[in-house]
Amino acid sequence: MFNDTWIALAAFFGLLGVLFRQESLVIMSTVLLTVIAVAWLWNRYALRGVLYRRQLSERRAFVGEEVMLSIQVTNGKLLPVAWLKAEDELPTALPLIGDRLAPSHKETVGYLVNLYSLRWRERVTRRFRLSCAQRGFYALGPVRMQASDVFGLFSAAVVDEREDTLIVYPQVLPLEAWNLPPKDPFGNAKAEEPLFADPSRAVGVRDHQPYDGQKHIHWKASARQQRLQVKVYEPTTSPQWIIFLNVNTLPEPLQGSDPVLLEQIVSLAASVASFGVEQKYMVGLMANGSLPRSDQPLKVLPSRSPDHLMHMLEALAAVTAFSTSRMEQLLETESPKLPWGATLIVITGIVSDALLAALLELRAAGRKVALVAVGAEVDREQLRGIPAYTVSRRPLADVGMWQVQEVEAQA
Repeated sequence: MFNDTWIALAAFFGLLGVLFRQESLVIMSTVLLTVIAVAWLWNRYALRGVLYRRQLSERRAFVGEEVMLSIQVTNGKLLPVAWLKAEDELPTALPLIGDRLAPSHKETVGYLVNLYSLRWRERVTRRFRLSCAQRGFYALGPVRMQASDVFGLFSAAVVDEREDTLIVYPQVLPLEAWNLPPKDPFGNAKAEEPLFADPSRAVGVRDHQPYDGQKHIHWKASARQQRLQVKVYEPTTSPQWIIFLNVNTLPEPLQGSDPVLLEQIVSLAASVASFGVEQKYMVGLMANGSLPRSDQPLKVLPSRSPDHLMHMLEALAAVTAFSTSRMEQLLETESPKLPWGATLIVITGIVSDALLAALLELRAAGRKVALVAVGAEVDREQLRGIPAYTVSRRPLADVGMWQVQEVEAQA
């Protein structure tokens, strides 16, 4: 690589050539200084017009699927790029198929290293296959590009901070794979006679009555009719499930986390949510875990939006093992805010006396509750009619799933 010794050496040869009238030394000095000048200018403009782009075949995938990553590098100028090195940061949780990431100083990140030599206005595309081995909300990038001149004397580097996102959803399986009954798994799902109207679904207007609240007045219709009109809402009859996910996998949060158990309960929550949406239930999701860069508990309220399942799967893909509270505390805080007829489904890897007490208290108050425990024993005598299931952590070699034992399932 270049340093000041090169210029000093060229000047020395030039001076000797002039003093001793040696034409060859003068020519050597001139050539050396010319090479240095050309290399410096080449290096100065080497990265101008160079674009680095990633393209994913899918922005969302499930655990076990493959995603094609296309890397496109373009030299948009007339000056060729003699040597270019690109180090792109990729999560180690997305291993390359048939290739390997170079190690980095970050534990969860590796480098995808590519070398290029680009002619003028040339575009090169290389493709790699990513294995979605683990759920998560992944950022690809930034990329560091380093270029050199044709003589290798100078080098320049730039960091492109732009990132691309890949969301890997947790594994979703049918309830039969968990040995959960596919019909009415968490108690009587028959719609009861509605007591409340759904304010999100207006179906018409009618004349105002003295007992109608002001917030229900349809002002535009009132102006047209020249008398007060109120909105008429569609009654709520759809069963509602609220899934409570407990990310605590050890008795004390300060003891750490069991990552394998966490992945199992997240997958189970995703499976239950998917089943509920398929059955046209209104499904919500709450967890005492937080999203990355947040200290607030995860919360996705029930909705009829066509994208609602996707929102829940995205939340489950991103949820971490960082616990914001105990599950019994979350139930105590959030249950009063939820519709009275909703079924509260607790999915957990640990079952404590405090959690069972909270469930029994909710049941005694008239709330519908259910419990699914992964790898934890449930005391049959304490359930008192609460639908409950125990899912074994022991993998089954023939189906790659976990055995499930029904403890009790009665409304």
